Amino acid sequence: MRILLIKTSSLGDVVHNLPVATDLARHFPNAVIDWVVEENFAELPRLHPAVRRVIPVAIRRWRKALYAPTTWREMAAFRRTVRADAYDAVIDSQGLLKSALIASQAIGPRFGHDRQCAREPVAARCYDEQIFVPRHLHAVERNRQLAATALGYRPEPAVAYGIKAPPLAAPWLSQGDYAVLLTATSRADKEWPEGDWQALGMALIATGLRCVLPGGSPAERTRAGRLATSLGRAVAAPAMNLTDLAGLLAGAALVIGVDTGLVHLAAALDRPTLALYCGSDPTLTGVLAGPNAVNLGGPGAAPKAGEVVRRALQLLP
Repeated sequence: MRILLIKTSSLGDVVHNLPVATDLARHFPNAVIDWVVEENFAELPRLHPAVRRVIPVAIRRWRKALYAPTTWREMAAFRRTVRADAYDAVIDSQGLLKSALIASQAIGPRFGHDRQCAREPVAARCYDEQIFVPRHLHAVERNRQLAATALGYRPEPAVAYGIKAPPLAAPWLSQGDYAVLLTATSRADKEWPEGDWQALGMALIATGLRCVLPGGSPAERTRAGRLATSLGRAVAAPAMNLTDLAGLLAGAALVIGVDTGLVHLAAALDRPTLALYCGSDPTLTGVLAGPNAVNLGGPGAAPKAGEVVRRALQLLP
């Protein structure tokens, strides 16, 4: 059986789709699984041993230069690649028009959400079989239920992301146990106050941990550097690719972060993870990976530093 998964972005959404690959490998051990994903996140599905081939797509970049000849050449090359094999099932769990159009380029029966539950109802027109999945389910379970209904199996109750990453070995990362603090996020209303990060960092340092603060953009790394300096026994991580970030998270004794894709990746790597929600609701998209993955806060209800410190210390071995 050949199966094509389509979940292109964002980082957290791609993480939420990893259990689908695990489920498919369990129920169809000889299945060949390919995955279409945005080029910036292509390293992530490659961490899953059940995924044979990752097919990068560059919709975000193509949109910025739609009329450039190179864009059209790249789109044509992508279409040839995605049509190189015929599939027994093409499963679009994104539920957007852009992902549905990608599905329509592939050869094979297409499965996706119906109009009631697709994120963009028009996407349902592109599927050969439209499947209802209740909206009240967590995103991980929605993805799993979609694939299970499409291919006629019952997923196991326990969620398994199926990925591993070797701990990062880098000259700037000294030996010893460390906690990763993910302070950067895509929206200002999702940020946690710097004073609270300082209080948390000092509490973790008092246990003997060092703190590592990654940052994506220059502004985020500047903020991470400022916090690391104020903490003392901490380091602001340099710019890293997604594979190295996965290695950094995999080696952590504890990961604490705001609503960002990396906090979901930490939970998927089975690290003790504390997700802090300040401007978004974790009910349907919070970390989901058993008792060691904890969500705190909600829209307009940022968790207090004291509660975060208490829960963080409970997660430490």
